[in-house]
Amino acid sequence: MGSGSKDGTTVGVGPHPRPWPEDPRYDPELLRTGDRRNVADRYRYWSVEAIRADLDLRRHPFHVAIENWQHDFNIGAVVRNANAFLAAAVHVVGKRRWNRRGAMMTEVYQHVRHHPDAAALARWAEGEGLPIVGIDNLPGAAPIDAAPLPRACVLLFGQEGPGLSPQARASVDVVLSIRQFGSTRSINAGAASAIAMHEWIRRHA
Repeated sequence: MGSGSKDGTTVGVGPHPRPWPEDPRYDPELLRTGDRRNVADRYRYWSVEAIRADLDLRRHPFHVAIENWQHDFNIGAVVRNANAFLAAAVHVVGKRRWNRRGAMMTEVYQHVRHHPDAAALARWAEGEGLPIVGIDNLPGAAPIDAAPLPRACVLLFGQEGPGLSPQARASVDVVLSIRQFGSTRSINAGAASAIAMHEWIRRHA
């Protein structure tokens, strides 16, 4: 939600009463004009840099990666979910540019890195000692709620529709699926990422 809701109510807080706090984490402009951002109450009036630094002290050891071959609109949602579940970083694989609208400005609080292809992501993950866990409803994939899920890992998601690319499938250590019970083959990457990250939180956080 932005600075206002559909019924006209104000979201956030107005100018901070004087005297202003002297804590350097506070942003003087926000103290003066108010803070209408979609942030937790503890971060009201804090600068972006201060919020990101505080999050860095508490980030979880899992990373999230998303393939970007078709400018997938789900990438913004994946970034927003990664912020909500405090992932270590988001890795965009493929095209560098992605649609930020769905991220709702959460990308400013989240570390977002780029890899030109899945092989490059795999090399980076190997150097960090992180297994890559592909999330896709492929034949033979184990259900994520019943399979082992490493604490330190990379959760890799494919594009809407085709899922993980052949190169990505060759790069993963294991493929896990999300149980579904309806008529469609898959759910979008934004929804899948939320389910997978919450499963990680349920086990490890």
